Order: sequence, then structure tokens, then C-alpha cells
Amino acid sequence: MTSIETFLGLLFAAILIALIAKRLDQPYPIALVLGGLGIALIPGAPRIALDPNMVFFLLLPPILTEAAFFTSWRDFWRWRRAIFLLAFGLVTATSALVAFLCVQFIPGMNWTTGFLLGAIISPPDAAAATSITRGLGLPKRVVQILEGESLVNDASGLILYRFAVIALAGGSFSWSGASFSFLWIVFGGAAIGVVLGFVFVKLYRFLRDPEVEVLSTFLLSYFSYFAAEQVHASGVLATVASGLILGWHAPELFNANSRIRGFAVWKTFVFFINSTIFLLIGLQIP
Repeated sequence: MTSIETFLGLLFAAILIALIAKRLDQPYPIALVLGGLGIALIPGAPRIALDPNMVFFLLLPPILTEAAFFTSWRDFWRWRRAIFLLAFGLVTATSALVAFLCVQFIPGMNWTTGFLLGAIISPPDAAAATSITRGLGLPKRVVQILEGESLVNDASGLILYRFAVIALAGGSFSWSGASFSFLWIVFGGAAIGVVLGFVFVKLYRFLRDPEVEVLSTFLLSYFSYFAAEQVHASGVLATVASGLILGWHAPELFNANSRIRGFAVWKTFVFFINSTIFLLIGLQIP
């Protein structure tokens, strides 16, 4: 079976599973993970290796932009205390708990390596939070807090990870250097996204073509992520910031025609990406 045939077969399976889940009023991301696991357990099923770079650089930015675009600034600020306590406090506490469990139950594991593992697995995934919570019928406040937290927890996870790597490698550690690194990852990434978002808002009025207008929003999403990652800031926060700026100025930027086309294209594309991600996650479980 060629790669093209495999892709078409998986796309058909993803559409079928998502359709059944929606008809049963169940969250389709969970159904896709279980469906992917079921496909992977079929004898003779093709083994597919998931490239992390494809997820981070190709699939993640549009999901973040779409989630940020439809995030209410008022609600985000209203629940800011809970959001940032979860994004920084809970991620740190989870990393510490993982480190403790590793030291207690894994022979030869030390605290530094445990913290390294904890930093990798503790930040909740943005794609999962924004996709699954929408289909569970949770209270609006809970959904807003979980989605907001998933959009900003990248910074705390990256900081803990970098600290653990430095300690594990035996390198010198300084609180001043760590503080600067933290500030750059968080505020540098957010600043890059804000600047690019406002630049896009200024340039948007010169496009004057519905197809180009919609396509340019995707360019903003990817460019924000790549630009921040190139200077070792948070690509996630940069993409979220540019998406928030785009959503804030959307009423004055998009006319009715562009709004209808853009929303339809974005909703369809994000659904395709989510279906691909969660089906591939299921295929990786074996």
C-alpha cells in the first residue's frame, strides 16, 4: 500500500469515526483516538511513525489561532487568576509530583531526571483541550478556564524543561539567567505575536480579495509560530497573541462575505487537522 492510499484510507476512517461520534453526541477527538488504536491493532495494518515536527510546525499553529480567535478577551481577563494559576502553578506541581513518583518507583531515577520527565508530560495539550472540552457540555466557565490555560501553559513547561536539562547536563545554573530566559520565552513570544498581529491588521486593508484575505490569516498563524521559535521564544504564545489581536479587530476587518468564507474555511481546516492528530495519536499507542 502506497503512502497516498494509506492517507486516503485514514482520511476516510477519520471522517467515518467523527461522523458516528457526532451523531451519538459524543466528543469526536476521543472517538478518533480509540478508532486509531483499533485500526493499529488490526493484523497487517500499516505502521505509521508520527513526526513531532509535523505536529508542532504544521498542525498546531492553525488550532491555536482558531482557538484564540474565538476566545473572548473579557472572559479571558475575567478568569485570569485561575488560568495563570493552572498554567504555572499546576504545571509546576504536576512536574514535582511526577519527579517524586519516578524517584520512589523507578530504580536509579533521580530528582533531576524526574523533573525532566515531568516537564515534558505536565502541560496539557492545547489541541486536546480546545477540541475535547467543546464536545462535553461542560459549564461555560470551566471551558473558558481550561481553554485559556491550555493556550498559555507552554511557557511554564518549557522553562521547567530547560532548567532540568541544564541541571542534568551538569551545567552552571544561575537564577538571573533563568529569570531572563523565563521572561524572554513568555513576554518575548507574546510581544512577537502582538507586533505581527498589529502589522497584519494594518496591511489587511490593502488585500481587497476574499481568497487572498482568508489565505493571509493562515500565513499570520504560521509566521507567528516560526518567527518566535527562530529566536527561542514561545511559538505557542506568539500564535495565541496574534490570534487574539486578529479576533479583536475582526469586526472592522472582515465584511460579511469574507467572514462567511473565512469562518467556513477555518472551521473545516481545523476539523481536518484535529481528525488527523487524534487518529494518529491512536495509531501510535501500540
